[in-house]
Amino acid sequence: MSSLGNLRDLYQQVILERYKKPRHRGKTDPVDRQQRGHNPSCGDTIELTVQLNATHDRIEDVKFEGEGCAIAMASADLMAEAMRGRTVAEALQMVQRFQTMMQGKDEFPSELRKLNVMQGVSQFPVRIKCATLTWHTLKAALETANEGKPESFVSNENEDVA
Repeated sequence: MSSLGNLRDLYQQVILERYKKPRHRGKTDPVDRQQRGHNPSCGDTIELTVQLNATHDRIEDVKFEGEGCAIAMASADLMAEAMRGRTVAEALQMVQRFQTMMQGKDEFPSELRKLNVMQGVSQFPVRIKCATLTWHTLKAALETANEGKPESFVSNENEDVA
């Protein structure tokens, strides 16, 4: 079997595993940042909560609730895991890198290689927004210090995926 076939199998296996048994579902305690995201084209809805350290420059924990397709939920779970212990600046760089990876132009270094299984999504342009929703939502959560209304949704509908 080709390595591409192996990669596709791994991609499907990881996505299904994370969809069926997410490790980071729920709400953080305390909730320092909160943001809801919605992907109108697919109907995915996600609510992210973020726990920050005392100086609010490092992520202690990220959890999510919501419903959506396997790709959206698996991406949320992998993202939540990868963000623990990261500075806010590192997290925002990772969001950018993930979006670049979805365009087929980048990937994560070996210590974050679990995130690279999501590269398979880039072959299906219609599903890219499913994968990027949670990352888009995290960026909004980190960039707004919850002075806004967490009830409002951010949408990745206008995101440029080409």
